[in-house]
Amino acid sequence: MNRYPLWKYAIIVIALVVGSLYTLPNFFGEAPAVQVSAAKSSVKVDLAVQERVQAALAAANLAPDVVTLDNGSLKVRFDSTDKQLKAKDAIQHALVPDANDASYVVALNLLARSPAWLTSLNAAPMYLGLDLRGGVHFMLQVDMPAALTKKAESLAGDIRTGLREKNVRHSGISRNNQTIEIRFRDMETLEAAQRVIQDQFLDLQTTSAPDGADVKLTAVINPVAAKRVQEQAIKQNITTLHNRINELGVAEPVIQQQGTDRIVVQLPGVQDTAKAKDILGRTATLEIRMVDDSAEARSAEFGNGPVPFGTERFMDRNGQAVIVKKQVILTGENLTDAQPGFDTQNQEAAVHLTLDAKGARIFKDVTRESVGKRMAILLFEKGKGEVVTAPVIRSEIGGGRVQISGRMSTVEANDTALLLRAGSLAAPMEIIEERTIGPSLGAENIAKGFNSVTWGFLVIVAFMCIYYMVFGVFSSIALGVNLLLLVAVLSMLQATLTLPGMAAMALALGMAIDSNVLINERVREELRLGASPQAAIHAGYDRAWATILDSNITTLIAGVALLAFGSGPVRGFAVVHCLGILTSMFSAVFFSRGLVNLWYGRQKKLKSVSIGTVWRPEGAAVPATTDDKA
Repeated sequence: MNRYPLWKYAIIVIALVVGSLYTLPNFFGEAPAVQVSAAKSSVKVDLAVQERVQAALAAANLAPDVVTLDNGSLKVRFDSTDKQLKAKDAIQHALVPDANDASYVVALNLLARSPAWLTSLNAAPMYLGLDLRGGVHFMLQVDMPAALTKKAESLAGDIRTGLREKNVRHSGISRNNQTIEIRFRDMETLEAAQRVIQDQFLDLQTTSAPDGADVKLTAVINPVAAKRVQEQAIKQNITTLHNRINELGVAEPVIQQQGTDRIVVQLPGVQDTAKAKDILGRTATLEIRMVDDSAEARSAEFGNGPVPFGTERFMDRNGQAVIVKKQVILTGENLTDAQPGFDTQNQEAAVHLTLDAKGARIFKDVTRESVGKRMAILLFEKGKGEVVTAPVIRSEIGGGRVQISGRMSTVEANDTALLLRAGSLAAPMEIIEERTIGPSLGAENIAKGFNSVTWGFLVIVAFMCIYYMVFGVFSSIALGVNLLLLVAVLSMLQATLTLPGMAAMALALGMAIDSNVLINERVREELRLGASPQAAIHAGYDRAWATILDSNITTLIAGVALLAFGSGPVRGFAVVHCLGILTSMFSAVFFSRGLVNLWYGRQKKLKSVSIGTVWRPEGAAVPATTDDKA
């Protein structure tokens, strides 16, 4: 009756082994480290950089514990913070001789101390939030007027093009902050221009007024469009920040909107505030310009002459000079997607770009008029531009689909697509709040949370063992397994544990033991009604299961709601809460019954069970099949 088949015990053993393996990395802690990443999109961190770093450390008489190269960054781990700081200075001196033109970011970080055999199994400790691990917290203010001004500037150029296409003559177009002013000689021309603007530029609202001998048409962005521009600006800034912060190798950074014009950035584990600021301030701007192929430009490329008027000199990724015209054809705002791929004709690596409607129209016109000429794609970082590629235009390109190819490897195609997708900030930002949480404070929070969970666990175990005797011991073991599986699942999912998450973990212990209390009391109830011990165990687990399932599902619904609609600390609580419910149902029902079946199920003539005192009303007869120790 109360026996598990072999496969159920196999499931229990596998769960315990896997849970132990993935829980184990959390006990090794973290070690100070120095991380090297690329400061420029065109720079790569490879084996050559690793050799330079190791040589610099050897010259400084520093021996790192571990040196790893993964995901485009180099991580050097040490056993003390003193060696970490000395190593940073040595690496900084070797890789960044000019701080104003840094090719690499050398930052302080924390890395797990897990042994290599655990790492080879992809067993890693769970991520810790800012309140537990320490790190930096920034509050960024987005300059919304600058975003609107940038939009107005773009619209002014579009209006100029639209009026020229409709042969509407004007006396000049100027922009005053977010206001576009257009002057005309007569009212008839103004009305014609007004019709063009109303048909093609729905985001603008116009008014007219006399301006001396001329008439003036004033256009401003309407409130609905202004709100949309601001929303798009803050979304683009958040996306760009994600792309930039990935270079720091921060585990589970928090980047979220707060209010209408603010962004909160939390970087757990980052102790170098200056480097974090540098990364946040980095932006990449994409521009497409035409290459000047004149004789004077060719001579300037080789350094044999001055740069022609109206052009600029930039370097490509191979260190070759390219003379490009100052006129910007397209910017990154017109780019919607960039994906690596292959040229359908020669199967060479290529990058496929997708432009928006405006960009597609401009690109079609430019390529039609510039067949046989070169077009340069430039990437600007920190005010310095670099030519990513400069392909020759073979034919008119329409439809908004653009292909970049030409002696490009697969790795270069992937890198170029990534650069082009990274985008730029839609509006400037300013740090208005900055906080640094040291690792010592994080360690204190971890200690307090650990003590809370430990003492709560011990008190529950003591109560269960006293009140339910052997069944209480089984419940306590199941509770320990629940905690083991919860930590293992959090580690496997690489979820972020915060202080609210540790509170949810303590709450999960109380909720998990509730299921065992229901089972134990149901077994007592069956014994009180005169059932045999084996029948009481069987009926107790079966009949309590429906109640346990109902109560856990309703609680899980509330947890899922917190997970779906919450953010920050609320979401951190909800993740642990939901996972704790799922693991408790496994441990409290499936695992605990396995222990009971293993202990009592093999006894054919079981006369009593140790489940504490079975209360009976006064005067009630004691069934012959049970005893008061049952």
